[in-house]
Amino acid sequence: MRRALQQLAPILRLTRVTTAFAAVANVWFLILWTKAHSVNELPAAADALQDRPLWLLLLAGAGGALGLFAFGTSLNDVTDLHRDRAMKLDRPIGEGQISPEAVVLSVAGSLIVAVLGATAFGTLAVLLTLLVALAILLFNVLGKFVPAIGMVLLGVIYAGHMLTPNVHARFLVPVWLVMTHALVLAGLTHRLARRSPPISRRAFVFAVLGWAGVSAVLASLMWSRTGTLWPDWVSPTAWIGPALLGGCFAALVVRRVRALGAGPRAAEKVSRYGSLWLALYACAWLLGAGQLQAMAVMGALAGAGFLGMTVLREMYALGEHPVGYRR
Repeated sequence: MRRALQQLAPILRLTRVTTAFAAVANVWFLILWTKAHSVNELPAAADALQDRPLWLLLLAGAGGALGLFAFGTSLNDVTDLHRDRAMKLDRPIGEGQISPEAVVLSVAGSLIVAVLGATAFGTLAVLLTLLVALAILLFNVLGKFVPAIGMVLLGVIYAGHMLTPNVHARFLVPVWLVMTHALVLAGLTHRLARRSPPISRRAFVFAVLGWAGVSAVLASLMWSRTGTLWPDWVSPTAWIGPALLGGCFAALVVRRVRALGAGPRAAEKVSRYGSLWLALYACAWLLGAGQLQAMAVMGALAGAGFLGMTVLREMYALGEHPVGYRR
């Protein structure tokens, strides 16, 4: 058992599956939301979401989301190969637990899985998946080293990936919230972890302007599709739950930083909880819309994600530091 855990741990750490469920949550939310509001959210030409069973769409969405997430994390390790070997010995490549060739295969294989998952939603979904993959590539070769560009790119990546199941989506406020959350979380963890280069005042202004630009694009898309920024078929109180959750997350961040102080440990915990929050936002939107069955599905996913994070962390610890008797 221990040997199996030791062999599996590098792959799990390479793809960072402990937070991958957040990507699945975003895609599942849009699938469930679209199915629940198919009359308003789907054009007549969107046969894929109208005709295919929900279980198949959720399975394809999960496969595509996990594939694209693994593509991004594996690509990150490819571009950071030399730095990980020199400075980050806790990473699988730095420890020599996985070869560079295996990482390259992981990049190619995960992108193939992402594209295959997107095919269930049509040609536009495949095209959007490839564009998001291009944005991920730009982030890894440029965004990581220029914080202002990196924060905006992460927001765009999250928003674009969330729209993959239904490129024609009309109610885009949940997409805007996820984009904003991802951008703020990226800046916050960058600052807490004291990464280099630091976020300067100019970089902060650029990131705010980038966020405003992406927000304007989403607002214009929504206006062109609905003629309003809040359609009448969405409950006017649906925003209350997500807004309360946003306040709770801010309070959680303050509490964690006060308890741990600024540093990599606090940044890691904030990032982990920030991923969980995306699934909670989805639950809140569905609850506010009165879609209790869909909310139950998202709640189960959120619970599974939290349980998965806990179990996998224990697996890492068990594989690397097995329990034994003291003498």
